[in-house]
Amino acid sequence: MLMKRTFFWLIPVVVVVGASVLYFSLNSEKPRPKAPQVPAPAPPAIRYPIEADAPPGEPLPALTESDGAMRDALAELFGGDLEKFFNLQDIIRRIVATIDNLPRDHVSPRLMPVKPLPGLLVTTGTGESLALSPRNGSRYQRYVRLAEAVPAHALVAVYRRFYPLFQMQYENLGYPEKYFNDRVVEVIDHLLEAPDIHRPVLLSQPRVLYEFADPKLEGLSAGQKILLRMGGESAVKMKAKLREIREALVSSLPKG
Repeated sequence: MLMKRTFFWLIPVVVVVGASVLYFSLNSEKPRPKAPQVPAPAPPAIRYPIEADAPPGEPLPALTESDGAMRDALAELFGGDLEKFFNLQDIIRRIVATIDNLPRDHVSPRLMPVKPLPGLLVTTGTGESLALSPRNGSRYQRYVRLAEAVPAHALVAVYRRFYPLFQMQYENLGYPEKYFNDRVVEVIDHLLEAPDIHRPVLLSQPRVLYEFADPKLEGLSAGQKILLRMGGESAVKMKAKLREIREALVSSLPKG
C-alpha cells in the first residue's frame, strides 16, 4: 500500500520535471535574434571631380597600349625632344606612381617619368660647414624652364583627355575606391607646404648619401626635399607653376 502511494506521488513530480525539461529545451532551441547588420561604409566622397574631355571620334587606347598616344600629346606640349627629358615607356604608370609617392619618404628613380639629373649633387664646405651649393640649382634649370614654358591650362587639357587611363592606373596601384584627381590636388598642396629656405642648407654624410643636417628638413617628404635641392629661385618658380596647375584643375571642375 505504501509503495502504491509513493508511486502515485512520484507521477506528478516526474510530469513536472519532464515538462520543465521540455520547456527549457524547446526555448533553448529557439533562434536567437540576429545582431543588427552594420552597413558597409560608403566610399569616400570625391572632392575634386574632373570630367574626361576626349575629342569626339577619338576613343582612348587601352591602358597597356597608351604610350603612343601619350607621346604624341606630350610632343604637342613640350616639343619633339621628349627623349631628352622623359622616360616614355609606361608613361602613365610612371606619372601615377611618382605623384602618389611624392608625399612619402621615397620616390623610386626607376619609376620616375623624367630622366635623372645630370651630374652629382653640388656641395660647398666641409665638416660642420658642409652645405648645399647654390650652384646645385643649375642642375634643375632645364626642367624648370620646360615647366615654365607649358601653359597650365594646356597641360590640364591633356590630363583631362587621358583621365580615365590615369584613374584606371591609380586603381591598379591598389586604390580601387579612391579618386586620382583628389590625390593630385592633395599632392600639390603638400608640395606647396615645403619650407622656403633663404640660408645655406647644411648637410651631413653619415654614409654614402648626403642628408640634411637639420632633422626637421631631413624628415620632409621626398617631394619637398626635391624642392629644397632645387634652390630657392627654382623652387619659387616651380611652386608658382604648381599653383597655376592647381587653379586650372579646380577651375575645370564640372558645374554642379
